[in-house]
Amino acid sequence: MPKIEITTYIKAPRERVFDLARSIDLHIISTQHTEERAVDGRTSGLIELGETVTWQAKHFGITQMLTVQIAEFDRPHYFVDEMRKGVFKSFRHEHLFEQFNGQTEMKDVFYYESPVGLLGQLFNALVLTKYMTRLLILRNETIKQFAEGNDWKKVLKSSMNE
Repeated sequence: MPKIEITTYIKAPRERVFDLARSIDLHIISTQHTEERAVDGRTSGLIELGETVTWQAKHFGITQMLTVQIAEFDRPHYFVDEMRKGVFKSFRHEHLFEQFNGQTEMKDVFYYESPVGLLGQLFNALVLTKYMTRLLILRNETIKQFAEGNDWKKVLKSSMNE
């Protein structure tokens, strides 16, 4: 099963970074290039333990649906989302947060398995691992930009009003 690990350092409090990472609204902002939107379950605000969200997005020119559920949650230390329905055979995305000297270390550990056996493994090696890594890096850059500036107030304030 392939595994992608990405660590991002953000000059902001861990609680803020944690909440931005679970914000449906910020996720939509960070994935505009895939036309991603939340179409079922939690569709805005901050996702919580046990909640699901169904995403609709365009990847590789094909509109796809993916339902994930928050399977583990310990604010502000970590949360885990796992696929419940979608194009992967399975995936588990661990979000880990540590505070060091006034900055937050945000670590993503993404495990996934493609369907269709050997063909899926070949697709992983040639295309999917690189594609998913780029998506996660772009998402983390967006979280960093919002957390270190003032834009986080708009995203989290709207989440608090729900």
